[in-house]
Amino acid sequence: MRAMIALLAVSLMEGAPTSLMTVYKTATCGCCAKWVDMAKAAGFRVKVVEVPSTAAARSSAGIKEKYASCHTAIIDGYAIEGHVPIADIQRLLKEKPKAKGLAVPGMPMGSPGMEGPYKEAYSVLLITADGSSVFQQYAGSR
Repeated sequence: MRAMIALLAVSLMEGAPTSLMTVYKTATCGCCAKWVDMAKAAGFRVKVVEVPSTAAARSSAGIKEKYASCHTAIIDGYAIEGHVPIADIQRLLKEKPKAKGLAVPGMPMGSPGMEGPYKEAYSVLLITADGSSVFQQYAGSR
């Protein structure tokens, strides 16, 4: 019986993220706080670091200003810039591509943490040393 319980516990933990995600955000950003809550709800261990500006964290992670948003997270050596959907972070961590990370430039309405009456179309970009490519596309609605 103990062996079955141990096996069940291991199998349940296999899909759970165990790495610490460090999120750099300003103290006053409510949409960032919502995004952090979503990451926690998905099982990520999250440490929030409040900074006057996220520019230094973004720069140190190798993410150019043209990909900037309102918060920068670091997990398993990857940068997560902005309102990247949790499913895309999970996919990144599973596939482990050679990349700097993911970015959703700006703050598109309808992206995680930016819920509202409508949803803008936006792309999640895979940031590499050579530039970026579309990792996932999301359609808009009005």
